[in-house]
Amino acid sequence: MQLVCLILLLSTTTFTLPASANEISNGSEIFSVHCAGCHINGSNIIRRGKNLKKQALKKYNMDSIEAITSIVTNGKSNMSAYKDRLTEQQIQDVAAYVLEQAAKDWR
Repeated sequence: MQLVCLILLLSTTTFTLPASANEISNGSEIFSVHCAGCHINGSNIIRRGKNLKKQALKKYNMDSIEAITSIVTNGKSNMSAYKDRLTEQQIQDVAAYVLEQAAKDWR
């Protein structure tokens, strides 16, 4: 029983965010302007498997604020870097939004 509780706790804490409603709202706006063109509803029009769904984020170790802010900031492969277009706070906000949406299965 303790093992089951520990597994449930570990699987949910990755997506539990200390983000405020304001950060999520800002993140939503930033996402719609800068990210939705390739990642509408958490998908990926360039590489289907590299989407923003919870399972894919976990698979590619992108299921944390730090990992998402790093890739948004610096880019990787087909993903453009946004460090010259967005502030650090905007990047944090969009990362919080992505994790919140992934936890809700982008609904």
